[in-house]
Parts: sequence; C-alpha cells; structure tokens
Amino acid sequence: MNGPALVLTPEEEAMLDGGRGPGTAMAMRIVVAVAGVLGADRLMPITGAHIDACLYHGQAGLDFAQKLADLGAKVAVPTTLNTSSLDLMHPGLVRLPPSEAVPARALMDAYRALGARATWTCAPYQSTERPAFGENIAWAESNAIVFANSVLGARTERYGDFLDICAAVTGRVPHAGLHMGEHRMPAIELDCSPLSSEMLGHEAVWAALGGVVGRLVGEKIPLLTGIDPAVVDEDKLKAFGATAASSGGVALFHIAGVTPEALAAGWDSGGDAPGKTVITPALVCAMRDELTTADPAAPLDAVALGTPHFSVKEFRQLAGLLEGGPSFRPGCTVWINTSREVLEQARGDGTAQAAEERGARIVVDTCTYITPILGPEERSVMTPSGKWAWYAPMNIGVDIIFGTMAECVDSAISGKVVRHDQQWT
Repeated sequence: MNGPALVLTPEEEAMLDGGRGPGTAMAMRIVVAVAGVLGADRLMPITGAHIDACLYHGQAGLDFAQKLADLGAKVAVPTTLNTSSLDLMHPGLVRLPPSEAVPARALMDAYRALGARATWTCAPYQSTERPAFGENIAWAESNAIVFANSVLGARTERYGDFLDICAAVTGRVPHAGLHMGEHRMPAIELDCSPLSSEMLGHEAVWAALGGVVGRLVGEKIPLLTGIDPAVVDEDKLKAFGATAASSGGVALFHIAGVTPEALAAGWDSGGDAPGKTVITPALVCAMRDELTTADPAAPLDAVALGTPHFSVKEFRQLAGLLEGGPSFRPGCTVWINTSREVLEQARGDGTAQAAEERGARIVVDTCTYITPILGPEERSVMTPSGKWAWYAPMNIGVDIIFGTMAECVDSAISGKVVRHDQQWT
C-alpha cells in the first residue's frame, strides 16, 4: 500500500534502534511494519492494552511470547489478559492432555512475565479499571473490541495475536483505522422500531439481533435507531456486539440516544448514511431458529451461560430466576463462565452460591466453547449466548438450542427444552 512516509519521534526511533532493549526493539519492528502496511503517517500513544494471544494454539505462540520475555520486554501500559486454555482455580476441570496443558500453562506464565495483569477474561470492560471516552487503546478479542469502541467510546482497531502484545510493549499503535474520527461514522441506518420494548428486554434477543446485524452489514458501521434507551443496559450491548462481531466483522456500532458517540453527535437517524434497512421481529426470530441446531424435543444435556463472561448483574438476574425454585435436573449441567474479579463480587453478595447450590458449575480463566470441559455425553446444549451458539458446534462438536436466560433456567430444571414464545414477539 502506498501512503505517506512514516515519521517516528526520537523516543520511537530509540525503541526501534534497540536503545530501550532488544525486546522492545523486536516489538517496535512489528508495529512499524504494520504501520507501513496500513499507510500510517505516524504512530500514536495508547493508554492500555488487552491481549488475546494467551489462548494456546500451538508452539509458535508460546515461542513468540517467551522470545519477548527472554529479550527483557515489559509492557509499557496497563495490560489485561484474555481467556487462557486452563482454569487455574479448578484444576482438572479442563481435560487437556499434558502435551497441551503444559505449554498452555507456560504461555500464561510468559505473558505474566511480560508484566500483564492476570485477568484471564474476555470481558475486561467489566473491571472497575476500564478506558474512558476518547482514549486510544490496543484491545484484541472481537467482543472486547466492539464493546470498547461502541459502549465506552474508546478507540481501538481490530488488534490480533502478536500485534496486541507488541503494542503493549511499545505503548504505540499505527495512526490509522478506528483511531481516526473520520473512520468512525455510521455507514448504514438500521430501523429497529418494529421491535417492542418487551422483546428487547431480553439479552438473548439482543444477541439474535446482533446476528442479524452482523450478517447484514459485514464490517460496516451501523447506526441503530428506533430503540427506547430505557430498555438498554451493558449486558444487552455486550450480547449484541459479541454476536455482531461473530456473524459479521462489526468492530463499532452506534445506537441513537444510547451509545456515547451517537449521543455526542446527536444522531437520531442515519444522516448522510447511504442506506436504511428495517429490522423486524421475524428477522430476529429467524436468527434464533438458525442458531438452534439441535432437536428441541430431544433431552437437554447442558446449559452454557456467560459468553462473553457472566457479569455481576447477570449473576443477580440468575439468582432472581432461581429464588424459591428447585435444583437443576440431574444430568443437565449448568455451566457458568466468568472472571475471577466478577466471581469474587458474586460470592460477596451470595448470587454465585445461589446457582451453585442448585447444581451449577462455575468456570474461570477460560471458556467452555474453546476448551474441552463439557463431557462427551453433553451434546445437546442450550445457551442465551449468540457467540457460544455461533462457535461451539465447530469448536467442540455440540448441537445448540438458543434461548433466553429464563428459557435456559426453566429448561435446566425440567431437563427438556422449555420455550416462552411471548419473549420473542
């Protein structure tokens, strides 16, 4: 790609030339190379990073992280870590053979040696320490990227494995893409006014809506209109963004009257956006049915909650649904993925125990759709997560029933799929 020549500051030149150590120089060479590919005229400082490369995919990823650590590299900005391949709080839960578990643990240790914080979560935005509006950051992991851009109003490109840690070590990213205001404008308006507020009261409906939107827009930036801001909260936006990033390539969305850049710009319609599409309940229900690959009449083996990681509010919602009710049916395991930080809060208010007392099993540090945790007998799984429904059949060979949290809870208690069709109209 032809573009303006990249100009570095004296500090950046020193990093590139090895004046800040060989590890930093290695990272800077990669950042500079990517800047050249993107046609960036300069680099820009960041205030934080989130690393996705700590999930073990093979020896190359481990070699890369250990090479940086051996060369003395350290992160230059506050850096969090995504889900790993192991649950260190519950040893033995992940059924990886030693040939994979040992290097997976070594990969986690390598990123800690580089100075990153051992958060092991795909939802770093649930932490009390998160970026503010307008901050430039380098976040990896698709749901984290779209949440940071859209809900927090921070600015990050779609950083992936290896580049994420290089940005963290140098504290620099290319001046390009979604870091630039002119690249953050809506390209298409999606009129959601046919969707009732009652329907939009369920996170799973937002996840299905995200599936519809991702497929419609691909990598374009949508502006959703016709949604009552009173029905929106962060868990619904999390569910929407995660599925939109899975079914398409959405890294930024705006919602009129809700998300910070739409509020700041006063967008209540698509403005100069060239297209407008109406989103109907039928489209959302069709996505629910498309995400359902199992026979709903068959026995239910398991329920998967918390992808992206379960929040404190979702633990409270689950506890409310369970209050006064029976335990989950034996033979139908309820798995809850969450972070250690959220789990500590949920244990503090008793909501985690409310789920565990009824038979739920909690997973931290990793996720049930990327590591072998579910048993071979757990083949028919219900979930309110669009991301889990999108990837689990390919990753771990299960069949899916997609439904709301209430449908999942009632199904886990009954041991068979329970539908509340009024939640989808």
